[in-house]
Order: sequence, then structure tokens, then C-alpha cells
Amino acid sequence: MLHTLETPGPESFSPRQNAVLEEALRLLVSGGEKALTTAGVARAANCSKESLYKWFGDRDGLMEAMIAYQASKVRTGDGAQANLTRPALEKLLNDFATGLLDVLSGDVSLALNRLAIGQASRESSQLGEMLLERGRRQIGRRATTLLISAKRAGLIAFDDANEAYETLYGLIVRDLHVRMMLGEDFSAIRKEFGRRAERAVNAFLALYGTGKGVTG
Repeated sequence: MLHTLETPGPESFSPRQNAVLEEALRLLVSGGEKALTTAGVARAANCSKESLYKWFGDRDGLMEAMIAYQASKVRTGDGAQANLTRPALEKLLNDFATGLLDVLSGDVSLALNRLAIGQASRESSQLGEMLLERGRRQIGRRATTLLISAKRAGLIAFDDANEAYETLYGLIVRDLHVRMMLGEDFSAIRKEFGRRAERAVNAFLALYGTGKGVTG
């Protein structure tokens, strides 16, 4: 069973705890699962194992916090947006799309996904569920809040907020994960993230936009 963390992220942890999570993520990228021990994290982050247990619980709790912290780097604005305008919505969606691409294509996400695939056959492994619940679904909940605010402002229209979000996610991500897992060089692709994000947002607004606030 997953721990009952409430949308954890930088705002839920202290700066010291955030620094520890960053070190844990660095260890995962550089050394894989074997490097991600309580002793190793404590040593790298210059803290005690007792502090780790107090802050995050067991190893699964630490992994869960790491995933949630990583997901929190994809920003969607400050919760429900009051008096949202079309230009503000476009900027928020573009920032969200670019941030999502940056996080998903980074070494941390690649390491987490490879680890989850490697552990898929283990009956006791919860990493796949953690990645869904504390990763993609956490991001989705925050992005859906933005979409609902945009609907209330009359800027977009949809019957199902989750379906609208899944459309947005699909337009942004497309084949990114497959290309990552195949080991494609992302140095050139990263340079196109801005254009990819803009195209995805434009396509989304063409599907769901009401035309309110559009000029020209």
C-alpha cells in the first residue's frame, strides 16, 4: 500500500529535506538501485539514517517522496486561477508543457522508469504504482485544476476534465517515452521542446478553446 502523502513536493518538505531528495535522485541516476540505500543516501546528503526514517519512513517511503518531489517540478501555476485570461492560460499551458517535457526527458525520469521495468516481475515491488500515483497522477491532478479554472473562465469547454487532460498530455508527450527508452540522443530533441510545447498547446486550444479572449 502506498503511503498517505498529500501531494508532497517542495512546499511540503523543508529545504533540508528537498536537498536530501535531490541527493537521493542523483544517487539513483549515477549508481542505480544498488546505490540507493539508506546508508548511501545519508552519507551523500550528510544526514543521519535516523533523520531519513523520521522524514520519509522506510525505503519505499523515500522512493515515494523522491517521485513526488520530481513530479512537483512540473509547475501548473498556483492552484485554481482566478480571473484567468486567454494569454495567461496560453502561458501557463506552455510553461506546463515545457516543464513536463523537461522532467520526463531527464536522467531522473529515465532512471525511475527503467528501475520500474526491472522490478515489474517482483511481486512485492510497488514502484510502478508509485510512479503512476505520485508521478503522473499527481501532475495530472494539478493540471486538471488549471483546466477547470479555464473552463469556469469560459476559455475552454469540455464534458470530462480528465479526458481533456489526457488529450493535452498525449499532444505534449506523444512518442517521447518510446524514444527515450530506445536510447535516442536527446541533445537535439531538447532544443525543439519549446516548439513542441507550443504546437501541443495550440492543438489543444483548437480542440477545446471557446474563442473567448482571442484577438486578431
